[in-house]
Amino acid sequence: MTREEKSLIIDELTEKLANNTSIYFTDISGLDAQSTNKLRRACFKANVKLLVVKNTLMAKAMIKSDKNFGELDQILKGNTSMMFSDTGNAPAKVIKDFRKKNEKPILKGAFVDEAIYLGDNYLEALVNIKSKEEVIGDIIGILQSPAKNVISALQSGGGKIAGILKTLSEKEG
Repeated sequence: MTREEKSLIIDELTEKLANNTSIYFTDISGLDAQSTNKLRRACFKANVKLLVVKNTLMAKAMIKSDKNFGELDQILKGNTSMMFSDTGNAPAKVIKDFRKKNEKPILKGAFVDEAIYLGDNYLEALVNIKSKEEVIGDIIGILQSPAKNVISALQSGGGKIAGILKTLSEKEG
């Protein structure tokens, strides 16, 4: 590979790092071609991109990037593949689901919304991360709840008051 080719790959990786907020680094070594194809299909269905990367080029792209990847460069040993998505927990869900029938992929580390996770032991925590849309939905639900309660109380209270007034007027007459 020529120096120019390496430079182009580093630029492409730097762009992918810059344009994604959910980046996972995994080890998929040892998967046969059929399993690798199944993993790629699972990623495609979940809108997750899978890319096998060269560690040295990825390390240079991390340095070139504007983001602070902390100690993530230390996990760039052995075979490394990169999974990235617009949804923070999508790659983790793909990994967890795929590992029901396979031992891999193994999570080496992840960079999700500026947070750094090192090691496979964070997989379950990453699966449970809520997406931005889910958090916004939860907040809207929380904000709407008191308003719904007030409206409901006013509607039912209004009916009670009208019923009491009607009963009182009938007794007087």
